[in-house]
Amino acid sequence: MQTALIIKPFSALTSTELYEMLRLRQEVFIVEQNCPYLDCDGKDQKSHHLMLYDSQKTLIAYARVLPQGISYPEVSIGRVVSSSLSRGTGAGKMIMQAALEFIRSTYGKVPVRIGAQSYLIEFYRSFGFEPLGDYLEDGIPHTIMLKKAD
Repeated sequence: MQTALIIKPFSALTSTELYEMLRLRQEVFIVEQNCPYLDCDGKDQKSHHLMLYDSQKTLIAYARVLPQGISYPEVSIGRVVSSSLSRGTGAGKMIMQAALEFIRSTYGKVPVRIGAQSYLIEFYRSFGFEPLGDYLEDGIPHTIMLKKAD
């Protein structure tokens, strides 16, 4: 699969990129998962945004990297999402790998914490994350996971 990765801080996003990322997040997290919640949480402005596009320039996967102290004491990755059209193609793995590489090149060898939907524990374990505890967020089971500095 031919893809293009774009990484930008919030201030550099074009209006089209902002629209595409918010649309994808709403499409999956709110509509598909039937979970009304406030997606715009005030953290996007402090994050770097990773957008993976296919050869037709359609946004197929997205994640944001948050500096330490925004969501957790550690650097974190959030809002990891793949479009329904790209599931099973490896797009989710590509965006996670890109996020971890970005963290390493930007912050060095640091621990990374995530709040993952619990059904994805094994997916995140494949990147070295270990579960620390469970919680319920907006009616969906989540697990706090930590990847130690490597």
